[in-house]
Amino acid sequence: MGYIPQHSLENLKKYSYKGVDKSLLSRYVLNPFWTWFVTLWPLSVAPNTITLTGLTIVILNFFTLLYYDPMYLTEKNGAEAPPHWVYYTWGIGLFLYQSLDAIDGKQARRTGMAGPLGEMFDHGCDALNTTIECILASRALGLGRSWWTVASQIATLANFYLTTWEEYHTGQLYLGYFSGPVEGILMIVGIYLVTGYYGPQFWDQKIFTFLHIAHLPLINKIPNLPLNESFMVFGGFGLGVNILQSYLNVRRATLVKKISPTRPLLHLFPFLFTALVQIAWLSHPRFNNSYIIDSAAFVPFLCAWGLQFAHMVGRMILAHVTSTPFPVWDWVWVWSIAGAMDANLPMIGMSPLIQKSSKNTTIFVWVTLVVSFLAYARFVSLVIYDITNYLGIACFRVMKKDAEGVWRNATPDTKRS
Repeated sequence: MGYIPQHSLENLKKYSYKGVDKSLLSRYVLNPFWTWFVTLWPLSVAPNTITLTGLTIVILNFFTLLYYDPMYLTEKNGAEAPPHWVYYTWGIGLFLYQSLDAIDGKQARRTGMAGPLGEMFDHGCDALNTTIECILASRALGLGRSWWTVASQIATLANFYLTTWEEYHTGQLYLGYFSGPVEGILMIVGIYLVTGYYGPQFWDQKIFTFLHIAHLPLINKIPNLPLNESFMVFGGFGLGVNILQSYLNVRRATLVKKISPTRPLLHLFPFLFTALVQIAWLSHPRFNNSYIIDSAAFVPFLCAWGLQFAHMVGRMILAHVTSTPFPVWDWVWVWSIAGAMDANLPMIGMSPLIQKSSKNTTIFVWVTLVVSFLAYARFVSLVIYDITNYLGIACFRVMKKDAEGVWRNATPDTKRS
């Protein structure tokens, strides 16, 4: 019942991480910091422990949103914004996540624990962080529960999917001069810090008015969007650039392998299909004019979506490290498909079978969240079980190979280096 076919387990031993990072900020500023930061961690700390620590910090940030703004789950824009100091903790937490996410690979090389398990664990945590930060950043920008938040979710997940898709077809993780894991995260950290100082209302200012250029010729012909919406438009352009860059990288790889450069493009349709399913569910025509986006179901809806997405990209990266076929279909989307179809039955003159009221819709969305969580938890546990048992390693314990090539527990008095 595992996710790795028996005949593909041998490929785990052949896997080696390959990556390219062209970011100047990463090379000249962050990487020297990360190289120093990793030395603060004893060699007895497993790389996956560092990764999980970073994710835990982000999850705590998410819980502070729910604690200090509980009405965000029931009121459209929340009863009131969280205290300003909370946004500072979000910025610090995200920066720590980025730093811990960057040094887990360095720790893996220091301890000799680099391998497919670390790649899977790191990727899984990144997938979960993507949705959490989307919700937090949208709240910090004052977007609340809106289609702009949905657009942000789609854009961030699309970027992540593209990166995973590209890594599968090229065999390496490619980060350009401007990438989400480096510059993108630091931009969001900056948003948190600005919001902490000025408050979410800062982002409601018109961009050209804020820049004092609204009176200039031609500029006054362009829509004077608020700062928060302008940031979303900027993100859309960034997504377009990433799509082009990823395609060019994949195209070069396919030409080297002498396969059709159009075939990998078909593997983009799973994400497009699932995004359309979620949009169809969100925009369903309701006879009582109650939409998920305006209800207490919106945040759990995004979380369920994020968990289902994490399951999908998790299987993609698993296919990469085990050299197995690209997973086109993922069964976890069946629940969302059912929800979208049920909610849209009024389009053919029928009443929803399940979502007959806002209460029923909210219950159904929460059940979807629970099912999505259990499905992803099952995926994670089975993959960890298969990899650790086959390779003879542990997930959260540093081990060393002996003279016979067998993994053993590292000595407890291992010193730092």
